[in-house]
Amino acid sequence: MQHALRPRATAAFLALAAGGALAAYGPSAAAHAAAPAHATARTAGTLSPAAGEPPCTTAHTRVTVAKVVRPVNHMLLTVTNTGSTRCAAYGAPVVGFDGDQSPLRVLDDSVPQAVVELEPGDSAYAGILLSSADGSGTHGHHVTSLRAGFENRDLEPIGTPTTLPVPGGAYEDDSAFVTYWQSTPALALLY
Repeated sequence: MQHALRPRATAAFLALAAGGALAAYGPSAAAHAAAPAHATARTAGTLSPAAGEPPCTTAHTRVTVAKVVRPVNHMLLTVTNTGSTRCAAYGAPVVGFDGDQSPLRVLDDSVPQAVVELEPGDSAYAGILLSSADGSGTHGHHVTSLRAGFENRDLEPIGTPTTLPVPGGAYEDDSAFVTYWQSTPALALLY
């Protein structure tokens, strides 16, 4: 099954670079932004908006990552609202590994019905495919850390990403992707 993948918008990365938050993704975030022929640009109009909800950020959340047994070559990213007010997990997490110069591509097929809103204590989930199970991915390498950040309502990266160790290390290739934020782990790992 071929999934449609979408790259992150280069303009959003350049805007972040001006604010200094892009340093965590390396010197040239736009270097990997060239889309494969089957990819298209993401637009903010894809999701039903959470009217007026502030975006979740690393300032008031706890982010964790765990390897999963099924599906193969996947990890589960979990964000929990540790703040005192509701926030919205807009779009997809902004995820990068080790010294990657740009974040992972976002899986188009994983767009949820609506933005995931998190009350204090609630969690949202995103699936991360590390490498193709059939070995068709190229440019593979071992990774030991992951950076995860958030998007605003316009699907632009915001804030400073948090860095987490990848449990036991992992192998990533160019087929890697991240899903949009989902309301359950099962939905996040469906792809």
